[in-house]
Amino acid sequence: MKTRFILINTSHAGNVGAAARAMKVMGFDDLVLVAPRWANVLRREETIQRASGALDVLSNARIVETLDEALDGMAHLCATAMTPRDFGPPTRAPRAHFAELLGSGDTLSNKELTAQAQNAQKPDSVAFLFGSERFGMQNEDVYRCHVALSIPTNPSFSSLNLGAAVQLIAYDWREALGGFSVQAAAAEPRLADAAAVSGMLRHWEEALIGIGFLDPASPKKLMPRLNQLFNRAGLSSEEIHILRGVAKAMLAARPSADKTVPVRGNPPAPADTPAAS
Repeated sequence: MKTRFILINTSHAGNVGAAARAMKVMGFDDLVLVAPRWANVLRREETIQRASGALDVLSNARIVETLDEALDGMAHLCATAMTPRDFGPPTRAPRAHFAELLGSGDTLSNKELTAQAQNAQKPDSVAFLFGSERFGMQNEDVYRCHVALSIPTNPSFSSLNLGAAVQLIAYDWREALGGFSVQAAAAEPRLADAAAVSGMLRHWEEALIGIGFLDPASPKKLMPRLNQLFNRAGLSSEEIHILRGVAKAMLAARPSADKTVPVRGNPPAPADTPAAS
């Protein structure tokens, strides 16, 4: 569905850049400015800085003199007006309106959805209109729209920055259209194989004997328990290297007289042989 964001009489260049950035992260690129304060607003340094890389949106943006020009080709018009009007289109929360507009979502009953699908045709284009920072939208501009969207905010502090308002509307609209899938995290690390775990456990056994924690004459079930613990942890190859490094450090910290303590089943190493890593 074609989507256009229209900024009317914008006075701060930075807000144009912020709006472009908000649009780009939600996958929209049709931006039209109606009689902005600065004729060169799309090229101003503050605009470019606040766009934070959304230069393609700025490059594609158009500046027009009248709202009629900005609305050309748009079928469904959404004003953004925090203050309800006594006259004019209904005031709705964005998500509720988007669900009804697209005939989906939890805001409609099955009966309503069926009736809407039968009796209403989805528009092929939607325009979101935002007024100036100081005065918002003029009444005559709101009256031209099908709905006035009001973002639910704290009643005692409801003022939103223009860039933030564009971001919220863009996000809710993108979600209504199906959203983007959450980016997958980095690939899971490869689990260490049984041989690597076994080698690490032998290394730890040597270290634990070396520091006096494990009595080789009476080992009980310490090593099998550690084996089970490490199996539950699902160690990666990198984690195996870390644990072997810990074992190596423990061996290096032994008193010199204890550095020839043998591991069960292995012959003693010569006193001048470095500890295995």
